[in-house]
Amino acid sequence: MLNIVSKRKIWYILSSVLVIASILSILAFGLKLGIDYIGGTLWQIKTENKLIATEVRSFIAEEVGGEAVAQPTDEGFIMRFKTIDEDLHQKLVKDFEVKFGKIEEIRFESIGPVIGAELKQKSMLAMALVVLVVIIYIAWAFRKVSKPINSWKYGILTVVSLLFACLLPVGLFALLGRFYGLEIGSPFIAAILTVAGYSINDTIVVFDRVRENVLPARFRLGGGKEKGDFEEVVNDSINQTIARSINTSLTTLMVLAAVYFFGGETIKYFALALIVGVAAGAYSSIFLASPLLVSWYKHQYK
Repeated sequence: MLNIVSKRKIWYILSSVLVIASILSILAFGLKLGIDYIGGTLWQIKTENKLIATEVRSFIAEEVGGEAVAQPTDEGFIMRFKTIDEDLHQKLVKDFEVKFGKIEEIRFESIGPVIGAELKQKSMLAMALVVLVVIIYIAWAFRKVSKPINSWKYGILTVVSLLFACLLPVGLFALLGRFYGLEIGSPFIAAILTVAGYSINDTIVVFDRVRENVLPARFRLGGGKEKGDFEEVVNDSINQTIARSINTSLTTLMVLAAVYFFGGETIKYFALALIVGVAAGAYSSIFLASPLLVSWYKHQYK
């Protein structure tokens, strides 16, 4: 039987290192927002001829005015520039084919700055509501559990686990944005909310087993034996659920890895955010949330 809870200081140190590294990455580099939030146009094409990125960039900047970014892909380019209307879009396609040859348009998105600001505000609101609803729901679900830990504390620790799982992919994408120009868009927010749901589910599986094991027949109240008994109950609960958590995470990660490597350019980084978040969520539910539950209990009865 694994004795995970007794080694909680190791998990705290490892978790702290990951959290600090993610926060430093965010503070140092920030998040490179995509056109979903700052407005602009994203145009992805497949070209028949081999083109030079600087020539494509200069052409686009001259056609639409202002700055342009041309990022080469395996079969063409992904270009970003200011917001344009449909007439200029059609003109751009024709002029591009005249200068560089036949193209196949893969993706075209043009979003104004007002819509981008509204999406940004709604994304932040959605994430805040997720955290609030999680605390309320878990406090209600565990309402009959009053000893040895109050129900609302389970909710707080589930949110801590959730934040840990969401923070790691955000820190990684801040790093990738700085060195590889990776932008944050609405698919990334969708991935983070998915990770939040996954982390919540994984943590509740462990906490619900703790709740089931904290019974008068199993848990000896009084007599100064609460500390040792509760730590043992939490550790037993982890061991009873760890195989399910790991197996579920591994099967999910295998599917996400397939999407990342074979799913195409448009969803590649969406899958990457999910891979990091799912792995972090599985780790936090086993090695962070549950040991924190024991530490909070011991501090409470110190």
